[in-house]
Amino acid sequence: MNKFPEFALENQNGEVVSNNSLEGTTVIYFYPKDNTPGCTTQACDMRDSMSDMNELGVKVYGVSGDSKKKHQNFIEKHDLNFDLLVDEDFKLSSELGVYGPKKAFGKEFDGITRTTFVIDENSNILKRFDNVKAADHADELKDFLKEG
Repeated sequence: MNKFPEFALENQNGEVVSNNSLEGTTVIYFYPKDNTPGCTTQACDMRDSMSDMNELGVKVYGVSGDSKKKHQNFIEKHDLNFDLLVDEDFKLSSELGVYGPKKAFGKEFDGITRTTFVIDENSNILKRFDNVKAADHADELKDFLKEG
């Protein structure tokens, strides 16, 4: 898949973000759940890297199946400085192959696998990071973006 699929998702404030609203390079990262340890680590690392992302002209969005309300709470609790998008029906996550069977703590369940996409303003996928580690991913991402 070379193109990021067409999408239109609401952010935490109910504003719709879609392919048409993207300008320049965009990072869209998928994560399992708001306010869980790994997802909080990843979100806070992204928050702390935002000045570097802004300098590179890169916009960042996080995506999970959580509601607008949960996203608002997550943003407020951790002072996040980027939008979180709602994929409650997991339509976009499924289309990208990042939603499905997972195993954790000996249990099987469906969920989002931590995955990051870097796309351009024409929805071309410049890079896909699979099975992302929550810690240090922001640095890995910055290194890729600086090379580009």
